[in-house]
Amino acid sequence: MTIALELQPASGTSPAVHYRWDTETDIFTATLSSLAQLRAPSGAVEIEGTDGTWLVLDLEGRRLVGVEVALWPDVHLNSALAAPREVENAQILVPPPASGRAAAIAEVEAPVRAEADDAERVVHFRIGDRREIRSVRFGSDLLLDVDRQGCLAGLWFLNMPPYPVTTP
Repeated sequence: MTIALELQPASGTSPAVHYRWDTETDIFTATLSSLAQLRAPSGAVEIEGTDGTWLVLDLEGRRLVGVEVALWPDVHLNSALAAPREVENAQILVPPPASGRAAAIAEVEAPVRAEADDAERVVHFRIGDRREIRSVRFGSDLLLDVDRQGCLAGLWFLNMPPYPVTTP
């Protein structure tokens, strides 16, 4: 499993992130606020965890603009979990698939593990095997882990809102 990434320097501050829970489906969405109306075709990269987890990276053109957690893995609580301290800012691009089409949906399968701090406000998804990484901010509260080969190794959701409590 590899999802190659291209990092480009970010201009200015990282875009704001809008979080949304769909209580009917338990889908969690994190979307970057629109900086400009991109008119490029859209696509997605779907990551299927070996346990049935589904993560979807939403693209506008080749630019990563959002993440959905469609099916959650078991989330393990880790009271020591904290966001990385050393973080670069960048725009994240996903190279086009081998077919050369601009808009596409690509699927990959990989082990996905999730852990959260005790308050479940910081959630880290590790994708694939543990390896040396660096962390990159692409939204005010969204980070990616990128390995030495420039491939996706993890995702961080910071300041995540709690799951909405509904009353009967």
